[in-house]
Amino acid sequence: MSQDNQGRKLGHETRIDDDRGVQPRWKIIGPGLVVAATGVGAADMVATLTAGSRYGYGLLWAIVVGVILKIVLVEGAGRYTLATGYTIFEGWRSLGRWTTWYFGPYIIIWGLVYGASAMSSTALPLAALFPAIDLKVWAILMGLAGFVMVWFNRYATFEKITAVLVGVMFVTIILLAAIALPNLPEMLGGLVPIIPEGGLLYTLALAGGVGGTITLAAYGYWLREKGWYTPKWMRVMRIDNTMAYVLTGVFVISMLIVGVEVVQAAGVALSAGDEGLLDLAEVLKDRYGTVIGNAFLVGFWAAAFSSVIGVWNGVSLMFADFWGNMRGIGSDHPDTRVGGKYFKFYLIWLTFPPMLLLFLDRPIGLILAYGALGALFMPFLAITLLGLLNGRRIPKEWSNRLHTNIALGITALLFLVLGIQQLWSAIAPAFG
Repeated sequence: MSQDNQGRKLGHETRIDDDRGVQPRWKIIGPGLVVAATGVGAADMVATLTAGSRYGYGLLWAIVVGVILKIVLVEGAGRYTLATGYTIFEGWRSLGRWTTWYFGPYIIIWGLVYGASAMSSTALPLAALFPAIDLKVWAILMGLAGFVMVWFNRYATFEKITAVLVGVMFVTIILLAAIALPNLPEMLGGLVPIIPEGGLLYTLALAGGVGGTITLAAYGYWLREKGWYTPKWMRVMRIDNTMAYVLTGVFVISMLIVGVEVVQAAGVALSAGDEGLLDLAEVLKDRYGTVIGNAFLVGFWAAAFSSVIGVWNGVSLMFADFWGNMRGIGSDHPDTRVGGKYFKFYLIWLTFPPMLLLFLDRPIGLILAYGALGALFMPFLAITLLGLLNGRRIPKEWSNRLHTNIALGITALLFLVLGIQQLWSAIAPAFG
């Protein structure tokens, strides 16, 4: 048994105690920045822009609530890993076989469909900047670029690349929000919790959906790859997670400002899906000039590509752990870590089979299955964390307090409502 795994064989009550003399120090670039950047994609940007263009600053409070809920959710995933030495999948297995039966099909189907959609999202701004090259070609190139970056690099390099992309997307959107000159009194009024008429779904989406994907559950794996693997790193983890989601909140609020001051002021309706960001680029060009419009497209690309490499790395780690446990080799075997054969298998699965979907009309059955499983993953994570962070599965000193259970309960309920709504949206067209 490896040193990293010492103390685990006695059960979930046991945690790792070998700190190897390392003094925990927080660094600005950490796993929190990676998970936050990966979770915010093109669809989240469009949702925020649309909310701003329809309701002004009225839903600003929902963004603040969403940031708090994400901090609670991701902190829970990180706390479980540091306190017990177990991965989140090992924790899920301790809750019963139903978790494996859910997660196994989910991660396979999700990877196939997400791979195609992520490559397409990343290709959109590049096709707009360089229209001589076909969108499908750009999509394939972006998939290959993500594949190479993750296949040949360790976590430390991947983290640095993500930090650069975050810097580009953050600076671009912050400057754009500053140029748009937000109305500060109206913004302050948006902190009052009011749901505008017809705005319930947008409120739920901003509070629960922005920055929320399967990669939230990857946080514990990135902590391990970073070398933060024992309770000694708990305070560092909490600072890392909080600062990352505060940064995410600033980014999302900046998008809301652009939605209000640019999209709403221009009186335009954004297209559904990622194409709405191309509409915004055209509005920016008309209002501020080509340089600003193209700069936004670069920020759009950085946000989308950070999600690509984040998923390519983080979800591949989750699959490797899942498959390694199914094969009985455990979570510390080289095959289940970055660069291991199970990790590489899923990396190939995310990259190459989805390219076929770029050329084909994606099968309706696959889309329905993706929608059904995907819509219910976030409530799955929230509910299972309630089980893992209470009782015998975690040392008492690191178990939930009452306020944490209340926050996780609210998060689980919110994601469940959102999941049912998304599930209905996915299957309703099939019934006419």
